[in-house]
Amino acid sequence: MASSSDRRQPRGHSRAIIDIGSNTVRLVIYGGPARAPTVLHNEKVTARLGKGVAETGRLGERASTAVLAALARYRLLLQLKGVDRVDVVATAAVRDAANGAAFLEKVTKLGFSPRLLSGEAEAVTSAHGVLGAFPGATGVVADLGGGSLELVDIDGDSCRHGVSMPLGTLRLAQMRATGDRLFAQSVAKALKRADWAAEPGSTLYLVGGSLRAFARFAMAQLEWPIDDPHGFVLDAANGLRLARNLARRKPESLRPLAGISTSRMNSLPDTAALLAVLIRRLQPGKLVFSAWGLREGLLYEDMPAGTRGQDPLVAGMSAFVQEQGISAQIGAMVAGWTVAAVPPSGVERRERLRLAATMLCLASANVEPNLRGDIAREWALRKRWIGAATTERVMLAVAMLGHTGQLGVPDALAALIPASALREAQAWGLATRLCRRFSTCAPQGLSGSQLLVETGRLVLSVQPALAALVNDGVERDLRALATHLGLKAEVR
Repeated sequence: MASSSDRRQPRGHSRAIIDIGSNTVRLVIYGGPARAPTVLHNEKVTARLGKGVAETGRLGERASTAVLAALARYRLLLQLKGVDRVDVVATAAVRDAANGAAFLEKVTKLGFSPRLLSGEAEAVTSAHGVLGAFPGATGVVADLGGGSLELVDIDGDSCRHGVSMPLGTLRLAQMRATGDRLFAQSVAKALKRADWAAEPGSTLYLVGGSLRAFARFAMAQLEWPIDDPHGFVLDAANGLRLARNLARRKPESLRPLAGISTSRMNSLPDTAALLAVLIRRLQPGKLVFSAWGLREGLLYEDMPAGTRGQDPLVAGMSAFVQEQGISAQIGAMVAGWTVAAVPPSGVERRERLRLAATMLCLASANVEPNLRGDIAREWALRKRWIGAATTERVMLAVAMLGHTGQLGVPDALAALIPASALREAQAWGLATRLCRRFSTCAPQGLSGSQLLVETGRLVLSVQPALAALVNDGVERDLRALATHLGLKAEVR
């Protein structure tokens, strides 16, 4: 449970997952809405359990001791925070170790109920995490951990042919020591033994800390204006080029990058080498990097069908703006009032995104005025929005800028979306600005007025009792929106 001082997360709604992996043991405490959970606490210990397994077939004593010490700390933290719903899962290192069962007995004595995932279960659970983050996703999920690589096909809401192969990052350096040709052959043989192939042109969803580190490296190389790797997309040709170049680098030649630990940096060339082989063998059309994987898959598997069917972006945005003093109901009312500002072709295609942008704009108005210029980047581009692709993140930012009256957009962002989408998002922001200035978004003001498009005019229709709300500022905002839409402004 969350502490009583945590206003964001009502008591009884938090949940913890402990992932005993081959490289790290991690505790994550989740809160927030079930469909778009937020991380309340996240810590890990890099114990490298899988290193001993790769070398001797057994969990090393030093690594095991480090994991058990971390778990004892996690147990006490959970007690202090009052979190009583805890899932503990162990994956490849414990699964493959000759002394894995004895290790799990020690974990049990600490007060946990650990669950050992089979290779197939690990693959499917990671795939469920991807399906939770990208509703309707189809293609292949590749989850790279310290001890293994999992592959599974996904098709909208189902998974099939999940396999686990001993190709984890802790094994790659030794495999690559034989040379690039033999390394590629070893990976190809592992795929063949697993009877695994993919439909050429499929989307390859990439999961795991090492692959997200590769994404951050690629984003730095491309001078990407968004620094969250979740949802980052690379076409296969660019991904292969970057992976091949990185695979040739020595770890000591790599410059430190924000968000990537030293151990991840040191293993990046090995990760890139494996990714290059996978791209050549699986022939995907594009690569999509996911921050959601095994742990979020466990959450997704426990969601009722009704919760799974919710839009994660709208669910996450509703919870976020409520923290800023904006109710989702008011956001929906304002989105309804401003619908006239939406180009007809965009209504059905982007209505969920427009609702999210409207709520975010309204929330930003509750921030101290001299801070509003910075939060478009912080809230729209840096905060992790599950269910929002890169184009949609940029449209959120553009709408927020429009809401402050700014129609100038940095070139690096404008290059990421079509001009029509940019203008549409600007219209969302301008319309929300008009609504807020006219009515302060009070329900009586919204119900007593209407924004209409009639034969080349943008009309603000106001009941006589509310006529005094129309002032110079309102008329100025109405003209700005009308001009942006290529219309003439009229107050009626």
